[in-house]
Amino acid sequence: MSNAPRSTTARRDWGSNDSNCHIMHVDMDAFYASIEVAKKPKLRGKPVIVGGRERSVVLAATYEARALGIKSAMPISRAKVLAPQAIFLDPDHQLYGHISNGVMEILRSVTPALEQVSVDEAFLDVSGARRRLGSSLDIGRTIRAEIEAQFSITASVGVAENKFVAKLASTHAKPDGILLIPQASTIEFVQCMPVGALWGVGAKTQEKLRQWGIEEVHQLAALDLSALSRMVGKAAAQHLHELAWGRDGRTVETHRKEKSVGVESTFVHDEHDLDTLLSKLLVLSDECSTRLRRKSMQGRTVALKVRDADFNTVTRSVTLASSTHSSLTIYHAVRELFLALPRQQSVRLLGVRVENIVSSSHQPQQDTLEESITGFALSQDKSDRVMDDIRAKFGRKAIERATQTQARLSSHTDNIYPLSKTTPSRTRG
Repeated sequence: MSNAPRSTTARRDWGSNDSNCHIMHVDMDAFYASIEVAKKPKLRGKPVIVGGRERSVVLAATYEARALGIKSAMPISRAKVLAPQAIFLDPDHQLYGHISNGVMEILRSVTPALEQVSVDEAFLDVSGARRRLGSSLDIGRTIRAEIEAQFSITASVGVAENKFVAKLASTHAKPDGILLIPQASTIEFVQCMPVGALWGVGAKTQEKLRQWGIEEVHQLAALDLSALSRMVGKAAAQHLHELAWGRDGRTVETHRKEKSVGVESTFVHDEHDLDTLLSKLLVLSDECSTRLRRKSMQGRTVALKVRDADFNTVTRSVTLASSTHSSLTIYHAVRELFLALPRQQSVRLLGVRVENIVSSSHQPQQDTLEESITGFALSQDKSDRVMDDIRAKFGRKAIERATQTQARLSSHTDNIYPLSKTTPSRTRG
């Protein structure tokens, strides 16, 4: 569910010449909500919001709900104020994952040149499929028809000469449409957009540009690089200048390199008890490490996310001396980051993430001298893997870590995993 701005002046038809336009962006329409409507046809035409509990956020909403002001990532409590008449549903991630896999199989039947970018969208390079399946427009229409026939949900498709323009096209084809931007129309199409439509232009950059009177892409495109650099910096200026002229040299990547593994949890009620918060961090660290081992990955940077009752979000990260997938090593790192934060008000959400991840086979664990003497790292690795085996056989709840006292945890971990760098940041929302 995208909140990206759209042009109010962009045409719905830019012609049918799809020569040199072999990049396609397929984006499901209100994916989670559409699946719920397909499952319960009586919901069709009604404002449906998927997001679950009072403390969660909006994951998806039908277009009827969006017309009432509902946006992605909006707190459910706010959505209930804006749309009290809407139907609120808990998410069924298992079902969504199953249908996502089915949609991606349809796309792979068209071409192996597929880059899945999320559960409900993907880029395709159909240059090798055109001789077999027809023009890019024909392929896009076939894909949309097949998805609707199999799953009773709709997809919007953008077709263009590169990924950036194809993504813009699919956004403007929504809902339930297909839009081709011929190569000759690329610049005109891109430059009729608001600057917020450019990749990399968030609220802060948009405000900077607005202060200089730049609100439309055609205005940005008219600037020389030196002037744009003074506004947003040299690197961002070069990037935005290329996009403003419809240029994007990225190819469709069939294998996307995973950069991080993370998990977060929202409390049913704002929480201020320290023991409860640290216990939740232990659970999140354990789940994060399990995911790493399942993927045969480990990481060196551990990040903490804390959101308070007013939706102020603070993140902190620390880089370890060596990569890890150990539950207690990750917990020790986020615990120290959390305890270093100023205690102000209750906590709404906690998150743990491991970044800079690499394959475990390419990054063997290097024990410290103390680890070698005590055997702590080896015993913890064995413990983690035994728990993985039990959970794989009997489910995640079959075995959980005991709520050990913080003193006991500290006695085993303090000074064993040296930290080299901490990076803070603070955002709102």
